[in-house]
Amino acid sequence: MRVEIEDLCVAYAGRTVVSGVGLFAAEGEITGLIGPNGSGKSTLLRTVYRHLRPSAGRVLLAGADIRELSPTQSARHVAALPQERGADFELTVREVVAMGRTPYKRAFAGEDATDRDIVARVLAQVGMEAAAGRRFTALSGGERQRVLLARAFAQEPDVLVLDEPTNHLDVRHQVELLTLLRDQRRTTLVSLHDLNAAASVCDRLHVLHAGTLVASGSPREVLTPALLGEVFGVRAAVVDHPLTGDPLIAFDHRTVWDGQPVAPVETGC
Repeated sequence: MRVEIEDLCVAYAGRTVVSGVGLFAAEGEITGLIGPNGSGKSTLLRTVYRHLRPSAGRVLLAGADIRELSPTQSARHVAALPQERGADFELTVREVVAMGRTPYKRAFAGEDATDRDIVARVLAQVGMEAAAGRRFTALSGGERQRVLLARAFAQEPDVLVLDEPTNHLDVRHQVELLTLLRDQRRTTLVSLHDLNAAASVCDRLHVLHAGTLVASGSPREVLTPALLGEVFGVRAAVVDHPLTGDPLIAFDHRTVWDGQPVAPVETGC
């Protein structure tokens, strides 16, 4: 399912946070949002999973405005793993993952065999099947992250919206999660701070800076030394990864970039 964002503007307390952004996530591809802290990545993602209402513009799912769908309909199409995780769940791991089946259940309906099979499968996919009976509150940050990802998978959505999904994960589990996302081949919109991970896993990147879109394209087209300097304020070289051939960013940790950041684009929001 294709996601299109048209002329999106989001404002808080009279201050524009996202300004006139238009981008898309193609069906079956992983589309990355990158940019410095405060660039508007999380705000934009929140409009896609309906946590925020834009002040202008719209989000389209396969050409339909997401705001015209019922909450249940949109939950069947879009599953989210936000940065804000909410309160701790006094539930077992399995019970947390089973919450992902809610959009498919009538009120007060219990689990059926299909639900049980799906929950078992997604727990195995994220490597948490052995923890099914443990309390969610007893898990480490990385374990909780994997359980919440399994809950999103249990929704069987057309679109995954993931805000910094590799937070709290060690290197091995980061690699496993990103490999799993590629294997899923669902339309995925993901924000990532790790630019090398973004270069490896994403089919397309959109770069946000000061609430505006400043670049879009393949990782190789977007991740240039000039852009890394202007947007992120770092000196870097971009080379071919010796194992995969993907773009690999080598940062200069000794010298501060001496250029000027890009100026935000003025819009009519």
